[in-house]
Amino acid sequence: MGRIFGFLVLLVTVGVGIYLYAKQAQNSSAAAGASNPKAAINITGVRTDLMTIAQAERGYFASEGKYASFDELISSRSLTVSRQRPPYTYEVQTSGSGFRVIATRSRDDASGTPAELSVDQDMQFQQSQ
Repeated sequence: MGRIFGFLVLLVTVGVGIYLYAKQAQNSSAAAGASNPKAAINITGVRTDLMTIAQAERGYFASEGKYASFDELISSRSLTVSRQRPPYTYEVQTSGSGFRVIATRSRDDASGTPAELSVDQDMQFQQSQ
C-alpha cells in the first residue's frame, strides 16, 4: 500500500511540474510580444540584434565621442549585424545626446508580433503594436 501511495504522489508531482512548465512557456512567448512560438523566436532575435546595435553605438561613442549612423557603424567594423531580419528592418536615429535603434515590421502579418521595437542609449526597450 505504501508503494502505491508513493507512486501516486510521484505521478501527481510530475503532472504539476509539466503543467507549470507549460504555463511558463506560454507566459514567456506572451511577454516577448508574440502569440506563437515562431514569432517568439523571431522577436527574440530582433531584440538581440537591437541590443547588439545599441552596444556598437555605445562603443563607437566611447572611442569617437559621437554617435554613428548605421552605415558608419558597419564601415568602422563596429557592427556585423545586417540591416534586416525579415519581416523587420533596422534603422538608427542619432542626436548629439543619444540614439535610438528601431526595428520596424515591413509587412502586416497576423503573427501577433509588434509593429515596432526600439532601444535607446539607456538600453530601454519600447514596443508598439
